[in-house]
Amino acid sequence: MAPSLQQSMNDLINLFYSYSGKEGDKYMINKAELKLLLQEELSDFLAASKDPSVVDEFMLQLDQDRDGKVDFKEFAYTVVSLTVACHESL
Repeated sequence: MAPSLQQSMNDLINLFYSYSGKEGDKYMINKAELKLLLQEELSDFLAASKDPSVVDEFMLQLDQDRDGKVDFKEFAYTVVSLTVACHESL
């Protein structure tokens, strides 16, 4: 069995690819795929937000190069940033 950190890294990679490419480029997540990811993986986050534009705002945060898609590097960077923010709030 893989060590815990290695497994966590594999899980993050697999999570990205389980949502990317559903509607096109398998190396990118578009807005519809991001919405599905947020609904299925961060449902508490979405439920806590009463703002209907939360997916748009999250897309802006993730899409650092402003190409309308999220690549793995942008995704991973944001997940790590969110994890740090959650850790700091504990």
